Amino acid sequence: MAKDTKYIFVTGGVLSSLGKGLASAAIGALLESRGL
Repeated sequence: MAKDTKYIFVTGGVLSSLGKGLASAAIGALLESRGL
C-alpha cells in the first residue's frame, strides 16, 4: 500500500513539473506572438 502511494506521489510530481513547463512555454509563445 505504502509503495503504491509513493509511486503515485512521484508520478504526480513529474506530471506537475511537465505541466508547469508546458504552461510556461505556452505563455512565452503567446507573449512573443503578440510582440511583447
